[in-house]
Parts: sequence; structure tokens; C-alpha cells
Amino acid sequence: MSLLVIGISHRTAPVRLLEQTSLTEELVVKLLGDVAGSEHVTEAVAVATCNRLEVYAEVSKFHGALGEISELLGQYTGVPRDVLTGHFYVHYDDRAAWHLFTVACGLDSMVLGEPQILGQLRSALAVGQRVGTAGPVLNELVQQALRVGKRAHSETALDRAGQSIVTAALDLAAADSAADPARVVVVGAGSMSALAATTLRRRYPESAITVVNRTPERASRLAETIGAVAAPLAELPAHVAAADLLLSCTGATELVLTADQFAAARGGSESPVTLVDLALPRDLDPAIAELPFVRVVDLERIAQDQRETEERPGRESVEEVSRIVEAEVEAYRKLRTASAVAPTVTALRCMAAEVVAAELDRFHGRTAGLDERTRAEVEQTVRRVVDKLLHEPTVRVKQLAVGDDGVSYAQALRELFNLEPGTAVAVSRAEAAPGEDHIAVPAPAERRQEKR
Repeated sequence: MSLLVIGISHRTAPVRLLEQTSLTEELVVKLLGDVAGSEHVTEAVAVATCNRLEVYAEVSKFHGALGEISELLGQYTGVPRDVLTGHFYVHYDDRAAWHLFTVACGLDSMVLGEPQILGQLRSALAVGQRVGTAGPVLNELVQQALRVGKRAHSETALDRAGQSIVTAALDLAAADSAADPARVVVVGAGSMSALAATTLRRRYPESAITVVNRTPERASRLAETIGAVAAPLAELPAHVAAADLLLSCTGATELVLTADQFAAARGGSESPVTLVDLALPRDLDPAIAELPFVRVVDLERIAQDQRETEERPGRESVEEVSRIVEAEVEAYRKLRTASAVAPTVTALRCMAAEVVAAELDRFHGRTAGLDERTRAEVEQTVRRVVDKLLHEPTVRVKQLAVGDDGVSYAQALRELFNLEPGTAVAVSRAEAAPGEDHIAVPAPAERRQEKR
């Protein structure tokens, strides 16, 4: 079995394509069910953020699994597979672990070192655990990635100097404006909107902030935490009319505000307004940027700004974080190799236990006159001799497993003791049998309709 990651991100695709690959959590759950149920995949976890869509999988065959997952990604996103293929990146085994650890540290983010990715990875693992597609291999991999990310932020200057997408966006918005905004509107009440609202309140303590959301109760809860007011989505046009700064980040699959709605709400006002759109797919109609007195900051502009600016706070920490990643990948490689040997050791001891039991039964049948104490001493002696004989080879094979030829030592052990080829695998998978919960998956045509 091997690790495989296939994905698309801001590094390989334009924002307009990332918008098309954005999936709701419901679709992610269904995607995982199909991926884990395919012929060459045993475990799966999906990372779906505004910057990326990635599937991590434990697979039996590289090319078979790659084809299956690619096909499913095309079906669920509604983007033709041949279009996606030109923007996919694929990593295998150690390189897959390296990629995930790099992502966890924020080195692969649109904004260098952004810390939100750790929460997104936790959520991705939690979804995989909930639907039963994240087994022991991916659980360990993602958990270690989270530990690596924490190390990067605690042991280097990356955490102290890094930005979030929100702060990067607000820096660009501030650069566009001559004065602090008096009236701010935040559309959305999710985790990113909450971070945005908190950051806005910290930056502009005197500004009047309104939180607008489809669910009034969520808007009220967020508004209370930052000393703002809440409003239902139906009242958005009225607040747009008076806003100096509007930041939107919802999970909507369609536009929250069209160009016509925006123009009607502003009513020909010549007051400048800055719009920040952090949603994927976009909340705000791109055509709004063409209207007079409007400045727009979106993910595309943030990405361009990050690419154009070579010197960013924290970039001096990249090499240090990279060294941490390389060391953790090597540690994971050794752990994975040792784990691959463990079933062989277990199978060997199981075989030895069966041999001992059979010989003791034969011994008891021939020595019916022995007292129980003598029988117990004989049994203990036989078991002790077998344990001592097996101790050295089993300890040595575990030690040697972390080397480059670790798997070959396990193979030699299986051949020397005539272990059945499938025995070790059966032992290793016995505790990792898939759950019985059935995940209803729509047909490909239904998925595309739901996506639209």
C-alpha cells in the first residue's frame, strides 16, 4: 500500500478555475464515499479550502487509483477531466507526506505562513473520521502533519511574522483608501467571517460594523462578540448603500451581490467604496469592479500581490521550516516502514504460538500421569524457549526496517519461516476493516446538477 495525493491549488490554477472546483461539505462527504469505495483505494481524506482541493489516499496501485480519483474529481466538480489534468499535481509516498507537511506549515498557502490551514486540516480529518474513510494510515499522517505545523509556528519566526488571508486583504484595502472606513459591512458569519470581523474591530475600533447573514441568529452571535449590529440578508442593499468597506465571505454557491444589485443599492453615489471578496466561489459579481468609485480586493489580487512582493515578513524562516519538514518526513518514512514490518512479526509469533499449542497438546496426550505443577513447568519452559528464539530476529527486523532495505528484511523473514504471503497483510488489516455505514452517493449527472 502507498500514499497518493492529487490536487489543484492556487499555485497550479487561476482563481476562476478554483471557483469551479469548490465543493460544499456535503459534496466532499459524497466524494470521499466514492473515492474510498473505488477498487484501488482503501482510505481517503479531502482538503477543500479557498486555495485548494486535494484528495489524500492510501492506495494499492498508483495508476489505477490516480485514474479513479481523477475521474471522480471531474464528476463532482463538473469540470472536464482533461481540463483538470492540466492543473493537477500528484505526489506519491514520501513526496505525498512532504507535500502535506508543507501545506500544514503554511509554506504552500497563498499567504506565506497563514495559520488557518491547521484548522482546515483538522476539519478535513474530522470529516474523514466521521464518514469512515480516514483509517489508521491517514489518521496518523494528518495528525503528524498537524504536529509539524505546530512546530513550524512555535519553533521559528513564521508564526510571529505570518499573515492570514484576512490581514493580507485588509492591508490591500487600506492601501486603496485615503481614510479609515466609518461604516463597515461583513457578509457571512462563518469562521473566516468571524476572523475578519474580529480583525476589523481591532483595526477600526471607532467604525460602525454591521454583520449580515442569511441566518439572523448566527449574525447576532457574531455581532455581539465584536460590539456590532446584526442584519438579515434581505437588508443587504440598504447597508451596501452606506458602506465604506464591505467584506464578504460566505459559503454560497451563487453570487450574493450582482453588479445590478450593487448599482441599484448605491443609487449613483460617488462616495468611494472598497469591496473585499474572500469567498470561493466568489460572493460578489466581478463586473462590480468596472463600476466607478469602486475598489475590489479578491483572492486573485491577493495571490498576485504575494507573487510580486519578494520580501515578506517571515520569508527568512522558510529555510528553517523546510528543514523541520524534511526531518519530519524522514521520521514518518521510518515509522511507516516499521509499521509495514510489524504484521510480519505478528504473523511469525502467531505461527509460533500455533506450533507450541499443537506440540503441548501432543505432549499432554502422551504424559497423562504427570501432575499439574509439572505440566505447567513444562509448558512455561517450552514457551520461554520459543520466545527467546524469536526475540532476536523480531527485534533485529524492526531495527533494520528503518533502513533503505527494511521491506526486504521482512520479506526474508516471511520466506525463512514459510509464512503465507497474505498472512501479514491479513493481520495488519484485521483491525482496520471498513465500517458498515452506507453513504448514499448521487449519480454523476445528479452531482453536476447539485454543483450548479
